[in-house]
Amino acid sequence: MKTKRNYRGSLLLFLAASVWGIAFVAQSVGMDYMGPFTFNGVRSLIGGTVLLPLIAWRERKRKPQEGQADPEKRKAKRRMTLLGGFCCGLALCAASMLQQLGIQYTSVGKAGFITTLYIVLVPIMGLFFRKKVRRIVWIGAFLAAVGMYFLCINGSFTINRGDALVFCCAVLFSVHILVVDFFSPKVDGVKLSCIQFYVAGIVCTAGALWLETPSWSALLAGIIPLLYAGVMSCGVGYTLQIIGQRDMDPTVASLILSLESVISVLAGWALLGQALSARELAGCALVFTAVILVQLPPAKGRQPQHEGENR
Repeated sequence: MKTKRNYRGSLLLFLAASVWGIAFVAQSVGMDYMGPFTFNGVRSLIGGTVLLPLIAWRERKRKPQEGQADPEKRKAKRRMTLLGGFCCGLALCAASMLQQLGIQYTSVGKAGFITTLYIVLVPIMGLFFRKKVRRIVWIGAFLAAVGMYFLCINGSFTINRGDALVFCCAVLFSVHILVVDFFSPKVDGVKLSCIQFYVAGIVCTAGALWLETPSWSALLAGIIPLLYAGVMSCGVGYTLQIIGQRDMDPTVASLILSLESVISVLAGWALLGQALSARELAGCALVFTAVILVQLPPAKGRQPQHEGENR
């Protein structure tokens, strides 16, 4: 029975990775119709709204138990959820904006692999919080650096503007993961996600009204990539991750979810005709190898120092 649940969980996580990998295509296509602030603002607001029915359903299930809880504890948890959602939303907003800006100047496949570097960056950034970094992480960081060189540095030894922006996005996604790691054990994960989407959506929408000229005609013209990025990537993808991870080892779950980088390459090639050169494919292979190495469990008798959370 447990094996059947594991197979089911693996399938759901693979579907989540597929949804997120194809979302890079939606983000790229969305730029044909509107600016990055407009796209991310509407996408995030859609994502938060999609999660509201899930929150309502979960609330109905747990209402009898919560009725017996201490009112002061409920208030403290509510405050922590709002604070966490605000902090996570700001980090998510900054990371997603850099990704959206960068994807205008680089290919979907490269953006997917560079973004996945957050899995390598998170344990390294943990050094600032006095967390030990395993030797395998340093090996992974070296392989990722070589892979990034093949992916991003051209013959004249310059880095593409889009690749640089997406790398900065990976750094900010690492910050976002560390913020989520701090708040998620203390609050409801779905509520935290919903609030962060609304915070990111409001900030991006304010940026769109200030720096861009959003219009209903542009939104309607780009409604398909918008709905995919909002409903599928934010709402459905997150829900699939929650359900799929329920009976899965977190290390295995992270490995499956990291396949989004591979799927982004395939989606970019199949849907947009964005083929990668042999050099860039070699860089992708090295980055993916680094991601897998970092997720390998520690030797017997040792406990992992950090467990990251995808997206």
